[in-house]
Amino acid sequence: MTVSSARPEGVLSHRQRCAARARATSVEAKIKVWVIFEMVKFGDGRAALLDLIDSLGSISQAAARSGMSYRNLWGYLRELEAAAGFRFLERRRGAGPQGGTRLTSEGRAFLRRYRRFRLAMDQAATRHFKRSFLEP
Repeated sequence: MTVSSARPEGVLSHRQRCAARARATSVEAKIKVWVIFEMVKFGDGRAALLDLIDSLGSISQAAARSGMSYRNLWGYLRELEAAAGFRFLERRRGAGPQGGTRLTSEGRAFLRRYRRFRLAMDQAATRHFKRSFLEP
């Protein structure tokens, strides 16, 4: 007696059904990436806040724009800097180009490395997602 593993015509495997469903709809991989300093998570949200502070030159303006209280954002930043062991931000009193709050060189370098890491993780997730769900 011979047992055939061939499927009847028109019957798809689970993987083929998933691939067909994924092609028919807009499906994509979505991952969360964190760098963890002593139980303090650093991810896209904190990266965006640091960018906002750096571009505006002001923690209070960044807090208002992001919908956070100044106190909450300030605590968030202190917690991050304490856990990371270095300062992300340089705070200078006064108005004009010399005043305000900007990223330190260490903070800027960390953000650059985080983004490079994040991009690599996104690319790997997309590649594996396509292999798992979109290829027959």
